[in-house]
Amino acid sequence: MDQNIELRHLRYFVAVAEELHFGRAAERLHLSQPPLSQQIRNLEESLGYPLFKRTSRSVALTTAGDAFLLRARRTLRNLERDIEDTRSIGRGEVGALNVGFVGSGMLVMLPSIFKTYREAYPKVHLRLHESFTSRVVEGLENGSLDVGILRDSDPTEGLQIKTILTEPYVAVLPRNHRCAAQKSISPAMLRDEPFVHYPRSAGARAFDKPLKIFESYGFQPRIAQEASHWLTILRLIGAGFGVSVAPACVRQIASPEVVCLPLRGVKETSQIELTWLVGESRPIVEAFAQIAAGQTG
Repeated sequence: MDQNIELRHLRYFVAVAEELHFGRAAERLHLSQPPLSQQIRNLEESLGYPLFKRTSRSVALTTAGDAFLLRARRTLRNLERDIEDTRSIGRGEVGALNVGFVGSGMLVMLPSIFKTYREAYPKVHLRLHESFTSRVVEGLENGSLDVGILRDSDPTEGLQIKTILTEPYVAVLPRNHRCAAQKSISPAMLRDEPFVHYPRSAGARAFDKPLKIFESYGFQPRIAQEASHWLTILRLIGAGFGVSVAPACVRQIASPEVVCLPLRGVKETSQIELTWLVGESRPIVEAFAQIAAGQTG
């Protein structure tokens, strides 16, 4: 950090950036406004670039300010995390590990990974955060997560990504569907079917991959209903809302109202991935990564 920039400058900057009002930020920081404004000007002078666009009526972040906000938050959050980790070590707890994961990972190897890690490192406080791929990536980028378990993630600068499981896709149909009694199904047979699918906001690549299966058959599935969790999707299919394509692991939670059939001629697969920040060197993270990578499928 520049010798002229102190942690208080980062705290002041984040408060102004979040409030976009020097008066409210000063109240939040229990300061008067003139010293706060001076500290922000000192910060901008040290950086060599303006962080805010100021008018008599508004305050807005510049492009540099927007980029610096992400980094300032990360620095402060990392400091808070390091302080908490140090306190945990002082209490004999060794540390805390924040792991973000996609729910479908619990249908495959994740329970075994978590169990093995807890047995190997019983003094580590393992904090688990279930979410979508896109939000797990956000958590890694902003420093709130240490390790992520994703499904079919987009390549992301600054993240190291390792595939730990590959599984085929299956077609999910209502039990009373005309093709439900078959042992397998061609994607072409789903041409006119309404689809139940999860939203793109959960992860763009995870959204697109199963739908691209149908491109070689000359059509794009019509998404009639979106749902955020596989259990919901399966129950909607059982209720007659449509069909879907899912990772094979969903068979484990399929109700009697649906069937899961192999897709003939489909080579596309779904990947469960382990991810962490490039340059991550903390032993607590490396230990988890080694255990997770050792249970690849």
